[in-house]
Amino acid sequence: MLKKGTLYYFSPTGGTKKTGELFSRNLFKEVEFRNLGKQENEEADSDVVVVAAPVFGGRIPAFVTEQLKDLRGNGKKAVTLAVYGNRHYDDAILEMNDVLKEAGFQIVASAALIAQHSIVPEAGAGRPNEKDEVEIKKFAAEVEAKLEGGNWEEVKVPGNVPYKEMKKNPATPVSGEGCIGCGACARICPVNAITVEGKTVSTDYDKCFMCMACTSVCPMKVRVLPAPVQNVMNEKLEECTKTYRENEFFL
Repeated sequence: MLKKGTLYYFSPTGGTKKTGELFSRNLFKEVEFRNLGKQENEEADSDVVVVAAPVFGGRIPAFVTEQLKDLRGNGKKAVTLAVYGNRHYDDAILEMNDVLKEAGFQIVASAALIAQHSIVPEAGAGRPNEKDEVEIKKFAAEVEAKLEGGNWEEVKVPGNVPYKEMKKNPATPVSGEGCIGCGACARICPVNAITVEGKTVSTDYDKCFMCMACTSVCPMKVRVLPAPVQNVMNEKLEECTKTYRENEFFL
């Protein structure tokens, strides 16, 4: 294992961090964490970094792109992980790699990894599972071997340019009956889209990108998507709840 590395991650509902940490702890003896959701993007002390981001509609969120642009690679080596909810990652890995290369990183390896979907949890339910853990551990060993080999080329990954069109979200989460006005949703929102006044919660549609972080921390479980939108998402991703997609690794 490598002595020390840094994990940069954006994980609004926890799946991306879990997956990124699983890989990082199999690659590094000591892991330094940087939460991009809290804009913790100061320069890493380590020479090797892992960047884990969720896939939204086949892309990495624009918010993440802006955070990654602020990083200073200075020739550091990076492993990129696109974490998605069992539909497809489309252009997400390519986009992430392009952004990081522009920021001065050398891309050693990449992976498309499955985690539970943030909107339709039946898709990718239970992922990463034991089989995933075995595969990720093996991938970490292969990445270490590539790094120690010295003479290597940057990884090539699937994807298209121009990237898939990023569609605007159809709605924002709302706080239903039973909201206690605790403000947990507002505090976790990475783009400060939520305002709480008493028990009245409002969300700025133009800022919100439906990352679902607010729904995951609501202590009363009443922060949800509007029912018509949730129903459309359930129908759209129904097939993804019935299939088992494999992780993909690129060295």
